[in-house]
Amino acid sequence: MIPSNHMPDVTLTTVVEAEVQYDAAMRPRSFDEYVGQTHVKEALKIALEAAKMRDESIEHVLIYGGPGLGKTTLAHIIANHMGAPLRVTSGPAIERAGDLAAILTNLEPRSVLFIDECHRLPKTVEEILYPAMEDRALDLVIGKGPGARTLRIDLPPFTLVAATTRLSLLSSPLRDRFGHHLHIDAYRQEDIAEILRRNSLRLGITSIEPSALTLIATRSRGTPRIANRLLKRIRDIAQIERVGDLDTDFVTQALVRLNIDPLGLDNVDRKLLDSLINVFDGGPVGLQAWAAATAQEMSTIEEIYEPFLLQCGLVDRTARGRVATKRAYEHLGKTMPVAQQPLL
Repeated sequence: MIPSNHMPDVTLTTVVEAEVQYDAAMRPRSFDEYVGQTHVKEALKIALEAAKMRDESIEHVLIYGGPGLGKTTLAHIIANHMGAPLRVTSGPAIERAGDLAAILTNLEPRSVLFIDECHRLPKTVEEILYPAMEDRALDLVIGKGPGARTLRIDLPPFTLVAATTRLSLLSSPLRDRFGHHLHIDAYRQEDIAEILRRNSLRLGITSIEPSALTLIATRSRGTPRIANRLLKRIRDIAQIERVGDLDTDFVTQALVRLNIDPLGLDNVDRKLLDSLINVFDGGPVGLQAWAAATAQEMSTIEEIYEPFLLQCGLVDRTARGRVATKRAYEHLGKTMPVAQQPLL
C-alpha cells in the first residue's frame, strides 16, 4: 500500500457522480456490449431479426435466472434493438387489475413492456394478461351483479418481457403464453473479468491490473451485479487513500476490508455457517430454527444465501434439514467431528 505521507496524482475520477448514473452508464445498450450468455444472445438475435423481416413485434419473452445476472439489461437491449419504447414495472407494483389496464392502454405500438419479478403478480392481474398476450385485447368488467357487462378494448401490438428468479412460482397458463423461454446462468470467471475491465473505465479507474480484475471476478459469485458493487467499493477505498494504481495487493487488502473471503462469502454467509456448526453441531436443522438463530428471514436464507452455500458445497439439504459439510468446517478452520464425517 502507498504510505499515507505520499500523495501521488490520483488517476481515479475526483468528482464522483450519483451511483444511479454510474449504474446507467455501465448497463450494456446492445448485444455487442453484453458480455457472456452467448446462447441467450444468439437466440434473441435470431428472433429479433426474423421479427424485423416480417415487420412484426417479437413474441413475448420470459427470462429466468438468479438475481443480478442481467435480466433487466436484456429487456433494455431488446427494446434498443427494435427501436421501440420501453415501459418498466414490477410484479409487486401492480396491485390491481386497473393498474395493469392503465399501463397496457397507454402503450405505443411495438412497445416493450418489461415486468420484473413477474412471479409476484396478483392472480387477478395475471388473468388480465392472458387475452392481452394472446389476442392483444383487454377484457374489462363494467358494473356488478346482474347488470355487469364485459368491455373488450383492442391493444396495440406489443412485446411483454417478463423476468423472474422463481420460475416454479409462475402459473402454467402464464408460462405457456411466452414464445421464448430464456435461462440465464451464472457467468464464467473470464466474462466477469471482462465486464469489470469495461466498467472500470466507465468508473474512471484508469489503472488496474488484469490480475486484480480476475481476483474480484473470483469473489463475485458469477454475478455481474456483485462484481460491479465490489469494484465500486474498491474504487471508493482507493479514492479515499489516494491510491492511483490498483494492483493485486491493494485489491486483496480492500476485499479483506470489505469482509469478502476467498470463496466470495460475506459476513452473513459466514454467520450462517458458524451457527450451523456451533449452535446446531453441524445439523441437521430446520430452516425455521436456523433463521431464528441467525436473526434472518427464512425467505432471505432460502432465496439469497443458501443457493450459493449449496453451490460451494458448504451446506447439504437433507430430508431432516440443513447439514454443514466437511468443506464448511475446513473453510471456517474447524475440525469436523469423526461421528459426522461421511463414510468412505
